[in-house]
Amino acid sequence: MFQDQITPPLSAARAHEIATAFDLRALPADFLANPFPVYAALREHEPVRHMPDGSVFLTRYADLVAVYRDAATFSSDKHVEFAPKYGADSPLFEHHTTSLVFNDPPLHTRVRKLIMGALTRRAIADMEPGLIALVDSLLDRLEAQGGGDLIEDFASAIPVEIIGNLLGVPHQDRGPLRAWSLAILGALEPVVTPAQHALGNQSVSEMLVYLRALVAHRRQHPGDPEHDVLTRLIQGEVDGEKLSEVELLQNCIFLLNAGHETTTNLIGNGLILLQEFPAARAQLLADLQATASDAAAQEQVLTLAVDECLRFESSNQLGNRRTLKATQVGGVDLPEGALVTLCIGAANRDPVQFPDPETLDLRRATNKHLAFGFGIHQCAGLSLARLEGRIAIGRFLQRFPDYQLSEAPTRGGRARFRGFLNAPFTVS
Repeated sequence: MFQDQITPPLSAARAHEIATAFDLRALPADFLANPFPVYAALREHEPVRHMPDGSVFLTRYADLVAVYRDAATFSSDKHVEFAPKYGADSPLFEHHTTSLVFNDPPLHTRVRKLIMGALTRRAIADMEPGLIALVDSLLDRLEAQGGGDLIEDFASAIPVEIIGNLLGVPHQDRGPLRAWSLAILGALEPVVTPAQHALGNQSVSEMLVYLRALVAHRRQHPGDPEHDVLTRLIQGEVDGEKLSEVELLQNCIFLLNAGHETTTNLIGNGLILLQEFPAARAQLLADLQATASDAAAQEQVLTLAVDECLRFESSNQLGNRRTLKATQVGGVDLPEGALVTLCIGAANRDPVQFPDPETLDLRRATNKHLAFGFGIHQCAGLSLARLEGRIAIGRFLQRFPDYQLSEAPTRGGRARFRGFLNAPFTVS
């Protein structure tokens, strides 16, 4: 049984040392293992930090909210930023500059309206029985094996199926989705190796080949646009305008990736946090037992727990904007064209916003975290992600209240997306 500390401590002196020389393009391994003391040092001493590459790095909650609110000044468009990073004729460039999350209105507005129309409260509620059946089947398999891997055998298997169902990807075609997603999103890291760059481009190209065939088939055999997001994207119009073929295909890739990676991290991080903080786990188990006969109360218990896990270990740690005109953030002047990195992981532990932010409090009632972003770019799938988190973490914990990690979990080792690659565990 693994009993060492999962998140290694970082001394105040070391955190200050890293913060003083902080550069997203040269991050040490101990920062990636535990970035939060460094974020705290930056937030206290240099909350608007000028980076070596000329960008600025924001760590205060109030500053992030101010940027999120002002989409007219702070652009999400990445053409300027990504052309030198990927090459303007590369598959990665075309994908990341066409997807919903890296665009401004009007493209952002058109795509978001189409997607949100298929993610209504009723549509998400209709997914719950199938999600419960999926989770229970995974738990049955894990119980028969006496354990497995929290990430590979459980957390990552859930969003692949849910997003696959939303887009109508046949079950036999879903095998490559996780590897494609990791490669494409991995290319968003501050530093990308030539091998990562090549694999990202290859993954976009392979996804496009697959999706072209899927879209052609769906045009001939449309589904119910109330529940089938792909049919809705194909048929839907906003202000009389449909998506172009490039917009359609690239936003299918975006949906498959965004819905997969962040939710995998949410479930995996949550279950590993419950290992790291046994008192919180015991309290959550007691609360679930106390509300066992009241479905609404139990849902509330799990909603609070999921949101606290999202605050404490945000699946997505970083966001980016570019100023369209000269402006100010946190009292600091920024010129037109300034690149701005929003540190969600730091803002979500800002003591000005969150009392006792370094404590995992699964009963935290006021929790306006930024794990889903804020403003016009707030995550379109946040209600679905919360549902997946509630069902997955709640049913896992109730089935296996005494689960234990059997080896040290392996972190992803990335700055933008915080999660684990592997986490072997046993059940008694």
